[in-house]
Amino acid sequence: MKFLLCVAKIATYCMFAACGSVLSDERVEMAEKPQAAETTRLPLKELRAFTQVFEQIRVGYVDEVEDVQLLENAIVGLLLELDPHSAYLNSDAYAELQENASGHYGGLGIEISAEQGLIKVIAPIDDSPAKKVGIEAGDLIVEIDGQPVRGLALPKAIDKLRGEKGSTIEVGVYREGEDGPLTFTLIRDIIYSSAVRNRYLKPGIGYIRIAQFQEKSGRDFTAALQKLKNNGPDKDALKGLVIDLRNNPGGLVPAAVQVADALLDSGTIVYTEGRMASANHTFNATPGDILEGTPIVVLINGGSASASEIVAGALQDHSRAAIVGTQSFGKGSVQTVIPLNDGRAVKLTTARYFTPKGRSIQAQGIQPDIILPRAEMRLFSADRKIRESDLAGHLQKTPEQTHETTEKAEDLSDDNQLQEAVYILEGFNLLNRHQSENPR
Repeated sequence: MKFLLCVAKIATYCMFAACGSVLSDERVEMAEKPQAAETTRLPLKELRAFTQVFEQIRVGYVDEVEDVQLLENAIVGLLLELDPHSAYLNSDAYAELQENASGHYGGLGIEISAEQGLIKVIAPIDDSPAKKVGIEAGDLIVEIDGQPVRGLALPKAIDKLRGEKGSTIEVGVYREGEDGPLTFTLIRDIIYSSAVRNRYLKPGIGYIRIAQFQEKSGRDFTAALQKLKNNGPDKDALKGLVIDLRNNPGGLVPAAVQVADALLDSGTIVYTEGRMASANHTFNATPGDILEGTPIVVLINGGSASASEIVAGALQDHSRAAIVGTQSFGKGSVQTVIPLNDGRAVKLTTARYFTPKGRSIQAQGIQPDIILPRAEMRLFSADRKIRESDLAGHLQKTPEQTHETTEKAEDLSDDNQLQEAVYILEGFNLLNRHQSENPR
């Protein structure tokens, strides 16, 4: 009977642990305390069955299993059968989730990839330990603390390179043109890795890529907008913007709200509905569109999920952007992460979210305004025809004054969706120019 009561207490704790501060992989909030007096009694028949199964496993399973492990497995099972996104997080998984959400980690500050069994440096981050000691793009990491890395999986290599701030690590590097390996001793520091990148695709057409929605992605997005506005090629005004949300799995709801808010002047961005009062929220835009109506194209695909769909849905419902690409993933639920006070946590689905027009994204996704699958582009080779300039004695072209620019348009031939987004923005600008030149 004591054991039965213990299990009952554990079950109750798992069900009602939402009474502290929580970190959500979709939003940050305070979980509501449940009304214990209003809850129904736990089913004793099923609890007795649970204890019987528990005891049979303890006594009869082919390998001995610790009681703690069995109880942890039971907690995993409680969440596993709810939906694909509710889950039990052990201490390592919880720490990794917090790290991914914040964008902060202890490490060297290098972007890496796997290449022929070695670890290749894509680029060192500015002002990072790697940058300060002279690690360069293209370097191949061959040793970490004296241990060879050949054949080491990329996630394992990342784990070895990361660590607590102030800890020391020795990295052996092969660099083309050097006689032998170079050895660098680095002191790890806190690295902030932004999920937002920006550049100009061509004069007047800006591009912002959001890889995921981290804690500071809203702030970074706003900074990227200002940078594109103020530092355009040849001081050219920003005439159009592409926001690339393809393969963005989502992240924090507040970050998604901040991104949409930067481009909307008023109205609802998203609202959520759940069983507890704390799960019901309406997020509204604040006055001020940073781009002041500049045309926007948002790229999405089947890998765009959750917070990505919040941004795309809000901009689509307010007719603020043209959504281009393929149907998004369709994750319209909100997860709240509930700490268990011992380094572990429970990620629990607590609400569904809806676009400003009341559309549920769950298992449906965002349908683009212009459906455009990713495709390989090839130039059609046609026979060259005779032109006026080929005729003998043709009149010469009248000299014109031209404004030369040092900026070159980016080659987008390997990304038909991005190239089409640029064409759409150029079409908007052409139409606007004709309307301003020929007012009715």
